[in-house]
Amino acid sequence: MNQTLGVVPNLACLKPQVSLQSLTTFRVGGAAEWLAMPRHQSEFEQVLDWAIAVGLRVTLLGAGSNLLISDRGIAGLVICTRRWRKTTFDQAGCVTVAAGEPLPTLAWKAAKRGCRGLEWAVGIPGTLGGAVVMNAGAHGGCTADVLASTLVVDLERVEEQRLMQLIPQDLSFKYRTSALQGGHRVVLEATLQLEPGHDPEIVVADTLAGLNQRRATQPYDLPNCGSVFRNPYPYTAGDLIEKSGLKGDRIGNAQVSERHANFIVNLGGATATDIRQLIRHVQDEVEARWAVRLQPEVKFIGEFPGFESAGK
Repeated sequence: MNQTLGVVPNLACLKPQVSLQSLTTFRVGGAAEWLAMPRHQSEFEQVLDWAIAVGLRVTLLGAGSNLLISDRGIAGLVICTRRWRKTTFDQAGCVTVAAGEPLPTLAWKAAKRGCRGLEWAVGIPGTLGGAVVMNAGAHGGCTADVLASTLVVDLERVEEQRLMQLIPQDLSFKYRTSALQGGHRVVLEATLQLEPGHDPEIVVADTLAGLNQRRATQPYDLPNCGSVFRNPYPYTAGDLIEKSGLKGDRIGNAQVSERHANFIVNLGGATATDIRQLIRHVQDEVEARWAVRLQPEVKFIGEFPGFESAGK
């Protein structure tokens, strides 16, 4: 054991050198130097305090969607929140949700209680924590529309000032982004204000209709990260990619989906490098034809030699 790490917490949730492939929706990527999957705030705080004390870089991982992890893996401590789940509704449609709660699960819980506001979330393969950070959305709805407040831990503050309760005005929400991006503020839970009092059967039917629409138009049958590129107003990324004739283009076993052009799929055995190269190929081809440089919505984590920055 590396002596510079001091006394490693004796926690079942903490493991060294763990492959992250099974924890990402792309099913690619290397190993975490250390991986923690806390089930509650106490475990989270223990591994976080240890990482800060020994100077380990901390990376947060939720459902593993909307990101691409390098084949070289991630140095430091990766904290995966997907086991940290808790949802509490009140009679007024206010729901407090732990960071690891899957968005589809939350959308169904809300629908079955007759609460509107999350129908758009049923097909998004992410967690509540990631949704707050990315301002996740679909079908004209987004996280900013329903967020009342969020509890975060600020890794750059001293321990006694680390917890912060933030409201939407603090978060600078924009299309698929927020002030929480950057990594030093970690979402622990969020409180959403939904619209209660609706007929649960109708809300469930509307939610199911949205899910069926996504399944019919998106490649749910193969590993992918969700939408790869932001929509460059007034265009859509998928339209520009399709009109550039890029559907079906491959590098290794990474392919531009033939069902929806703004998705890249892992046909089996693709590497993160394959996917990263295909993303740049799509950017270059679209820019050459339309003079529009597509900006990735997917987040790149770890080292990708030969790529100067995440957006290139």
